[in-house]
Amino acid sequence: MKKTILSSLLLVSLAAFAQGPVITSWLQNTNGTTGSRYAQGSSVLIQMTDSANVQTVLYSTNNVYIRTKGVPAYPTGPFLDGNPSITTSQNATFRFPLNPIQNTGTPTNTTGGDIGIFINGVALFDYRDGVAWNATTNALCGGPGNPPCPGGPGAAMSWNRDAIVAERAGFDCAKGHPAMGNYHHHQNPSAFDLDLHPISTVCNLYDSDGLYAIDSSQHSPLLGFAFDGFPIYGAYGFQDLNGSGTITRMRSSYRLRNITTRTTSPTGATVTAGPPVSSTYPLGYFREDYEYIAPAAGQTEYLDEHNGRYCVTPEYPNGTYAYFCTVDSNWNSAYPYVVGPTFYGVVSAAKVTTITEQVTVYIPSSTGITPISVEEIKVYPNPASDLIAIQIKNINRTATQIGLFDILGNKVLETTIQAGQSIGFFDTSKLYSGAYLLRILNSNDANVKRVIIHR
Repeated sequence: MKKTILSSLLLVSLAAFAQGPVITSWLQNTNGTTGSRYAQGSSVLIQMTDSANVQTVLYSTNNVYIRTKGVPAYPTGPFLDGNPSITTSQNATFRFPLNPIQNTGTPTNTTGGDIGIFINGVALFDYRDGVAWNATTNALCGGPGNPPCPGGPGAAMSWNRDAIVAERAGFDCAKGHPAMGNYHHHQNPSAFDLDLHPISTVCNLYDSDGLYAIDSSQHSPLLGFAFDGFPIYGAYGFQDLNGSGTITRMRSSYRLRNITTRTTSPTGATVTAGPPVSSTYPLGYFREDYEYIAPAAGQTEYLDEHNGRYCVTPEYPNGTYAYFCTVDSNWNSAYPYVVGPTFYGVVSAAKVTTITEQVTVYIPSSTGITPISVEEIKVYPNPASDLIAIQIKNINRTATQIGLFDILGNKVLETTIQAGQSIGFFDTSKLYSGAYLLRILNSNDANVKRVIIHR
């Protein structure tokens, strides 16, 4: 009986592997990890009851189904712009195609709301926040606190507000926020304080982290999938499309237009006027402030109008179309951020309420997970005084146990960095000065780092 079960599991694993990363790459919750959040004005972390990460992965001949509550393992909140919403369970099921295809006709525009999900089951939104400019009233419309736009939500408007610029004060440390409870990212899901030049101070007030930490020395990890089924990567990739060359930052091919008045579209067509460029409405405040400049021959690191390119990646050695989370040289988010303003492929993914075809449950195996190397673990500050941070640069796919030992081998502190988190902390304010050892256990592989506590 046991041999039959093992054989069945092996066949399931082999079948899933043959289907590809769209089945095997999700961060499934296998240990009951729940989400957590900060309330505004409090530094006390509130533990939630909702399960974090992806709950279940199922697949058929043509599709994969992802069940998720939309709650990350890293803390969410607070949202300092007065957003009354908090992260709540979405209890959603998303269907993605196993074999995405290019759209050879008119590209499909991205829309407000979900346009993809990250591998931890958290929603991806595009650049917009549902606010636009109403030329009749010469004021903003749509979204919380504004009158409705003419034609209602989703109606075509000449000037649509960019969420990354306009809502920055409302993003938490992980660069996310909720819309009616649906926590989501519009941009690269790496914490503000890990950027080379942080443009938000929210991480100074509330300890948090993100899905991963940017690492300029290696190809970015696979972070999610768009609604056309194509994968989403972080900010860095191979210079050459065939998977060779140096690791380089993927660059957006959009740039700010040289305008002071808003009377024409990026194509040059005359449109209903928006507000003049000013300190209140700076260049970049609206999506239409950007124009697309096609890359020159040989500029393989510059992405196309959908913010992606066809290339070799670690998960797709035979090549795939892939989107990238674009950032500038300071690692600050760069328009169009992830996907958009149009999709490359045929949009066939969707949120579904029922599964109407025969499916197989994909059971993840920890034996296939590569242990985190010592080079991927950063401990700072060292020497330390009151706090030690342990940062995992790549995607943390399993619970990573961290123990702090004194020179006699006694464990004095311990914590766990859950799958889908990237940072753990130790409060060392009550420890004596001296040398200590950090033991980092991941996928049954242990790394040891020496740290000094000094006051």
